[in-house]
Amino acid sequence: MSEVLDFEIVVKKIETSKLSDVDFDDLKFGAIFSDYMVDVDFEEGKWNDPVIRPYQNLILSPACSALHYGQAIFEGMKAYKTVDGKVALFRPEKNAARFNLSAARMSMPEISEEMFLESLKKLVSLEKDWVPSNEGHSLYLRPYMFANDPFIGVRTSQNYKFIIFCSPVGKYYGKKIRVKVAEQYVRAVKGGTGFAKAAGNYAATLYPALQVAKDGFDQILWTDAYEHKYVQEIGTMNFFTIIDGVAYTAPPDGQILEGVTRESVMTLLKDRGIEVVERPITIDEIVEAYDNGKLEDAFGTGTAASVAPIAEINYKSKSLIIDENKSIAESIKQELDDIKYGKIEDRHNWMVIVD
Repeated sequence: MSEVLDFEIVVKKIETSKLSDVDFDDLKFGAIFSDYMVDVDFEEGKWNDPVIRPYQNLILSPACSALHYGQAIFEGMKAYKTVDGKVALFRPEKNAARFNLSAARMSMPEISEEMFLESLKKLVSLEKDWVPSNEGHSLYLRPYMFANDPFIGVRTSQNYKFIIFCSPVGKYYGKKIRVKVAEQYVRAVKGGTGFAKAAGNYAATLYPALQVAKDGFDQILWTDAYEHKYVQEIGTMNFFTIIDGVAYTAPPDGQILEGVTRESVMTLLKDRGIEVVERPITIDEIVEAYDNGKLEDAFGTGTAASVAPIAEINYKSKSLIIDENKSIAESIKQELDDIKYGKIEDRHNWMVIVD
């Protein structure tokens, strides 16, 4: 028996699809958008019924409070075309839960998991032909919420918009990445918003990212705000390192995003008998392991990149070159992708088929 929902999803159909204009062999990440979007308003203390309408520009007041005071959060998700032609989502309930965690931290209204997931699934079912079939490609999904009061004043907004749109994408990285350890700027502090997917967290990283890009690096490996000693995240990804057969990653102490891919990779590593330790780890420990020949691997994890093997970690002008012959990252990435695309058994029941 299907569950009775306390809301109705209204669909306003497009007249003509943009699908025929898309070259699926040449997809730039985040540059092409599909036909529909979910649009839900929070007014007078409650969420209205979701509306799925043609993808379109928004009309906002110049005084829209999110533009002035930064009340905005988002999630990153993907839909995959499996080898048997079905469309599947990867652990969407985790994103729904984290979205509400971010909302609570940013003093925004939570949205029910049912509304989040059912709106998402209905949208993806309408956009199923937008899900690429090419290897390594997917339909990127962007749920987000922002404060929408036409009011200038530092206060919790009373009106919000929740939107989901879709973008067919290819691979985020086409090669192993080079990262530089942060020694000046910081991403997060205890008691801050580092664990939330708040828009401002990413805005604050843009300038430092430009600086390391000038030196030829792809991302920053962030360190703690107090001593620049403990490693945290890499740009848009969680960070893992494998030292002498043990995988280490920063603990969920409020300073890192608790990534869905991060948790999934931890599970796959444990499945292989690899010990996974969540604890603060210093950059000096990583350098020492490298000098002693015990640094076996390092990689980032996230929705956009899946698993991104690291070729080099640069710290105080010293380059730690990761021996690709010892790398486990590529193997874990392949296993995770094979689960997502239905090539191997989904033994942890992570995939949700969209009817």
